[in-house]
Amino acid sequence: MITHKERLKRCLANDKIDRVPVALWRHFPVEDQSPGLLAKAVIQFQETYDFDLVKITPSSSFCVKDWGVIDQWRGNPEGTRDYRNFPIQYPEDWSKLKKLPSSKGSLLEQLECIRLIKQNLPSGTPVIQTIFSSLAQSKNLVGKENLAIHLRMHPDGLKAGLRTITETTIEFIKAAIKLGIDGIFFAVQHAQASIISPIEFDEFAVPYDLEVLETAKELWLNFAHIHGSNIYFDKVCRYPVNVLNWHDLETPPDLNTGIRLFRGSVCGGLKQWDTLVYGTPDQVTKEALDSISHTDSSRFILGTGCVLPIVAPHSNILAARKAVEIRVNG
Repeated sequence: MITHKERLKRCLANDKIDRVPVALWRHFPVEDQSPGLLAKAVIQFQETYDFDLVKITPSSSFCVKDWGVIDQWRGNPEGTRDYRNFPIQYPEDWSKLKKLPSSKGSLLEQLECIRLIKQNLPSGTPVIQTIFSSLAQSKNLVGKENLAIHLRMHPDGLKAGLRTITETTIEFIKAAIKLGIDGIFFAVQHAQASIISPIEFDEFAVPYDLEVLETAKELWLNFAHIHGSNIYFDKVCRYPVNVLNWHDLETPPDLNTGIRLFRGSVCGGLKQWDTLVYGTPDQVTKEALDSISHTDSSRFILGTGCVLPIVAPHSNILAARKAVEIRVNG
């Protein structure tokens, strides 16, 4: 038996492996407001399913809460929280943002969560921490509808905010690296044609994303997640990460095309809602085996295109986990 870490390293190197790696991750609303409770929930989830990596998924507000964001969980089935207060009301507010230290507040709480998870998981289990892009964080500071207005009408103000956000994120990653994380899960939410143009993405996302990823370059298991549909895959696939994850069964490109375009490994092959929530274990198994057989490469990790909804049945999650074993046993 090889460890999860060894299996994933062979996958990334395109070497022969005993089976396809598999990983699912989810939010833990309520628990995600306490570092200790979130750590326990993540550990219990891993102990139940024994995935090949552990992705820590805090609420998206963890990195912006100390700038004055107020959010609340109102029963969203994906486990995400609704934002109730946005501290950026006027263009000049961006320049008032101060760099947040990782030594106190919500950022320190998340570092404590990482420490507890690392302390209580087997040493051969890779752990990656969710990091939201600077543009994604700015959306949560000003509101989804207002971000495009600030981007197009007050670009210099927004860029001042992006600079502060990026510097804060970099310092947090440095602190997380000291705790022994194996990588980051870099969530890119604005590489979508329905939100901003390719030129805008190049100006307001790419430079800051690359700065953040440069900080994590010493890690061996960095993911980039491209959220949404009609995505700028050609841009994000150039990012210096080891694994790309996107809604591959809902928007182009498919996994095989993604493998050809990206030098690293790809993660996907399961529909988070249609199959893992609304389907049956047999349907989950079939979709998993189809994705494995159609992906003619060892550079593949079975997973979903995004978070596992918190309403996904246990039997469906278990079917996804066991599907990779079925592949091995023929």
